[in-house]
Amino acid sequence: MSIRLLTCILASALVAAAQQGPQGTPAPDDPTANPGRPTIATPATLTPVGYLQFESGFLGARHSPEFSSQSNLNEVVKFSVSRRIELLAAAEPFAYSRVGGQAGNGTGGVSLGVQGVVYQGEGSTPTIALSYFRGVYSGDAPDLDIGSASNSVLFLVSADVRGFHYDTNYFFNEVDETGIRRAQFGQTLSVSHALGKKFGATGEIWHFTQPFLRGNTVGNLWALNYNARDNLVFDGGFNRGLTSTSTRWEVFVGVTYLLPHKVRLQ
Repeated sequence: MSIRLLTCILASALVAAAQQGPQGTPAPDDPTANPGRPTIATPATLTPVGYLQFESGFLGARHSPEFSSQSNLNEVVKFSVSRRIELLAAAEPFAYSRVGGQAGNGTGGVSLGVQGVVYQGEGSTPTIALSYFRGVYSGDAPDLDIGSASNSVLFLVSADVRGFHYDTNYFFNEVDETGIRRAQFGQTLSVSHALGKKFGATGEIWHFTQPFLRGNTVGNLWALNYNARDNLVFDGGFNRGLTSTSTRWEVFVGVTYLLPHKVRLQ
């Protein structure tokens, strides 16, 4: 099933690219980062073609179904091989958790993914994309309230409307617990607005089902970002869980850095 999904996403993106014709937008002289953090929602638009983008962050969480507190480091690496196809890798290399009065170190999961733009919009005309993630390592650190998916398919939409930018995602996940697999569904809506030339603010509302808890986790996220340079963006904010099975509080800081030089594949 995972190979079929991956093939469909790549095929959709390649067909759309073929319909685009031979002319396209050349790579920018000064590439601009396209951060996916700190929101749960991911932009449907891709990073500049041929440039590596690193999204590094620290998260502190308290009162989650799996732990009383946790501090972790997280990393996402993105690389667009064309204007329609982007490769992604996500990892949590370190986590310090406290569970039932016991503290310990661990590592989170590792996922690999691909995102394909199905329709390239502009301005208020939305860009539409599909992505697929496969968990390749589950790790031993406790999960947040959302959990971790073995397989995940996303439908992504992004656009700009009257000075505001929005990203909305729809998740179709397969989650696994002690060999039992169940479906999980989620929705996110993130809206951001520039505050002058250097700063921006973002608000997000999100929801995921919790099939093993027979509940729902809902959160409200707020963040600020500082655009130090076109290819360097700092962010910070917090998330407040809104249900009894949601992580009560999360605070985060991070940085998105787009390498200023193209990766030469030849």
